[in-house]
Amino acid sequence: MKNLKIAISGYGSISALGTNSESVWNQYLNKQHCFLRENIINKPEWVARLSIEAKELITGLIKEKKYQQLDPSVLYAIAASRIAVKQAGWNTAEGFAINMGSSRGATACFEKYHSEFIESGNQKVNPLTSPGTTLGNIASWVACDQNISGPAISHSATCSTALQSIANAAAWLQAGFCTRFLAGGSEAPLTPFTIAQMKALKIYSALDQDYPCRSMDLKKEQNTLILGEAAACFCLELNSENAIGFITGIGFGTEIISHGASLSENALCLQKSMQMALEGHQPGSVDAVIMHSPGTMLGDSSEMTAIEIIFGKNKPLLTGNKWKIGHTFGASGAMSLEMALLMMQHDQFIQVPYLPLQKQSKSLQKILINAAGFGGTAFSILVENNPQN
Repeated sequence: MKNLKIAISGYGSISALGTNSESVWNQYLNKQHCFLRENIINKPEWVARLSIEAKELITGLIKEKKYQQLDPSVLYAIAASRIAVKQAGWNTAEGFAINMGSSRGATACFEKYHSEFIESGNQKVNPLTSPGTTLGNIASWVACDQNISGPAISHSATCSTALQSIANAAAWLQAGFCTRFLAGGSEAPLTPFTIAQMKALKIYSALDQDYPCRSMDLKKEQNTLILGEAAACFCLELNSENAIGFITGIGFGTEIISHGASLSENALCLQKSMQMALEGHQPGSVDAVIMHSPGTMLGDSSEMTAIEIIFGKNKPLLTGNKWKIGHTFGASGAMSLEMALLMMQHDQFIQVPYLPLQKQSKSLQKILINAAGFGGTAFSILVENNPQN
């Protein structure tokens, strides 16, 4: 996408890494993962829960009566948006648009209400079931919390949801429909039914090793996906002198799939998205790529093949964060964008600890972020450092 320049004025996240940029960065410098084993359906499974600080934020949030019946995915989005808007210094009286997406949406509430329905002999359902499980629930409650009139958009594009939210925000800004946009993704997938779905696909990690999610490890002999919970969002506008960074490329791609979870060996969807995001940029100008790399054998290898096709022999530095915080589904692209901003801010490349060392030979000024999801839908975003920082 040529001549694109969207300013990132602020961002916020809650995850296993913490609730502020300092704690998140310190966690990235720590080579330990954030996983723990929990009993899920009478069996210990790897998961990445919110940090203690993040849990305290959510506990404080649900002290407000109107928020007590909300799904965790909605609460996480509200908490992350508060952090982002505060960092950007936005005045909510001036208003802004919202696009907060999720892959699974109100998973915990849906499972709870459906169980109650079955247990009642299909006779009763909680009156809050419909408003509490609709996908639009996320953006509308963020708008309510920020006391703005909208527009408030929710959507799902599986694991590329957050990057699509940002792409949609960029389109609205460029079209002149609004001057400020809050965009991102939220996911709370650590429920029995969601994890059972991943296990049914035979992609959930059963490794008992120092690093149970082997994202980007092309030598692994089994799938190692692990789920994590998180939310992250970004304050976007056309012009900002104090921008943290700029989005200068956006790309998307889809491909014909054989079934709902399939992906081609060459990840054609990611080839298309990267190529589009790099329009007007030399591939050699990209200093690093934050890969989607979910920890599955096909997902990891196909993305690597796509990168080799796009960049040839001169591949940028390659990294990711799912080895540390797991796959946060619809929030994963937003978590990767946060990682990119932090690496540029500190001018330090984050290594994947079990992979061969990659040497950083120049300043990190331009980073490409990938996200791909079930259905063969991919998005890529190119972000650049603010030279004034």
